[in-house]
Amino acid sequence: MLAPTPSPMPRLWTPSGFRSDDWRRADDAAALAGNGRFILPLAAVANLHPSERRLAKDRLGVLVQPGEPVESLVALLPDLSLVALAFPVFNDGRSFSKAELLRSRYGFDGAIRAVGQILVDQLPHMFRLGFDEFEVSDPVLLGRLERGETGGIAQHYQPTAVEAGAPDRGAPYSWRRSRRP
Repeated sequence: MLAPTPSPMPRLWTPSGFRSDDWRRADDAAALAGNGRFILPLAAVANLHPSERRLAKDRLGVLVQPGEPVESLVALLPDLSLVALAFPVFNDGRSFSKAELLRSRYGFDGAIRAVGQILVDQLPHMFRLGFDEFEVSDPVLLGRLERGETGGIAQHYQPTAVEAGAPDRGAPYSWRRSRRP
């Protein structure tokens, strides 16, 4: 029996290309006593005293799992530099909605990072929803990104949080509001 091939170490990719990642994951707030930037689980960030969060803002990020409601994050947003949204499997789309809500409803202007199982076909939509960074470990996706292939279709119907470069399409979903004769 063949041993499973280990996944490559995750690499950080942005629309500008691959870059070094200065964020590290930690399980609890004790990591903040040291130097560096840390991504903590939502529960750990929520348990920090507000003054601790404010002092650590430039080096504090949060990892949000698909089952954790985005509303539990809203009060913490002013004290965060990065929100990492988890994709434990490629077909769990709950984090797509969270990114869009963070940008459009809650006005979060920090970095939004996708972590986990990401497919090249999902990237264009993720850009439009407000994702800035992608922690990539899939060998196929790594190869395509190294070749500059980001996939996608130039046309879309859905309004999103970020419409950069899209032609003016008028009011979003205007066809829903038109009366039938």
